[in-house]
Amino acid sequence: MFAEQRHELILHEVRERGSVRLAELVDRLNVSMVTLRRDVEQLAAQGLVKRVHGGITRPDTVPEASPRRSLAIGMLVPSASYYFPAVIRGARERAERLGARLVLGVSCYDDDEDRTQVKQLVDGGIEGLLLTPSRQPDASHEAWLAELEVPAVLVERRAELGGPASLLDAAASHHAHGAYLGTSHLAGLGHRRLAMVSRVSPTAPRVRHGFVSAVRDLGLEEPAHLGMAQEGPTREQVAEVVAAIRGGVTALLVHNDEDTLLLVQHLRAAGVRIPGEVSIVAYDDEVAALSDPPLTAVAPPKRAVGQCAVDLLVSRIEEGPEYPARQVELLPELRVRESTTALR
Repeated sequence: MFAEQRHELILHEVRERGSVRLAELVDRLNVSMVTLRRDVEQLAAQGLVKRVHGGITRPDTVPEASPRRSLAIGMLVPSASYYFPAVIRGARERAERLGARLVLGVSCYDDDEDRTQVKQLVDGGIEGLLLTPSRQPDASHEAWLAELEVPAVLVERRAELGGPASLLDAAASHHAHGAYLGTSHLAGLGHRRLAMVSRVSPTAPRVRHGFVSAVRDLGLEEPAHLGMAQEGPTREQVAEVVAAIRGGVTALLVHNDEDTLLLVQHLRAAGVRIPGEVSIVAYDDEVAALSDPPLTAVAPPKRAVGQCAVDLLVSRIEEGPEYPARQVELLPELRVRESTTALR
């Protein structure tokens, strides 16, 4: 790479991010630190960048050190034991790469605890928030979210249209796309009569929307919607699923895959053959591969959502409130395993 090309890339990084650590640029440009320091000295002499301890900034920025090195980011999640560990890991990795510190709060799906944890994070000095409220923000959440004292990014949540919280930056998996993908896979195997099985959750409405849209678009038969208890399938609910299968349902989309594992165990005990009698697609892909048989599953890009959320938050902190809000949806993927087969 010629010096002019390196200079242009360095200036691009500084313009986009405000400040850049030299260690990051060494990796980005694949050059030695000696070469990089020479490039930086030339750019600084022209007034195009300013040198600071361990990095460079825009010429109109004069911090004592890279602002990302000391940035404290708060993260609120409803759980640290299912689904969200990968989101947290992605956020932590990206924060560390940017020289920021991630501080975690867990609300255990309690609305009041959401507020308590956020207050503690803000009082502790965090400069921005990654927010996953216990449920999808609705009218009762709007005022609270609109009155946050620091910049915030919604993570795996969507606010209602028109409310103050709908103006927040957001990063989320496109769950409707994921459900559409799983349903299309079943239709491609020849299944025409499907059912969706799910518990009540913040994600379920978007999964259901994708499922219903795919059924409609692909001209499938009117689907069944079967509920699930919060603690997993009850005996009555399993009996309802078995009755649906005996009545002609040949494929299931089940949200989430912990519940799918339990449902599979109950179905096998009831003599239902998987995938011989019913094909199953699980949603979330947390433990789907550990089932017997291993479950075909829709896998949201959880780690990437965490990374994207940090990028949005750091950008918001640097650019300020005038910068247009961004709401990013990342597409899940389908991982095909042994629980789905062509209809005979």
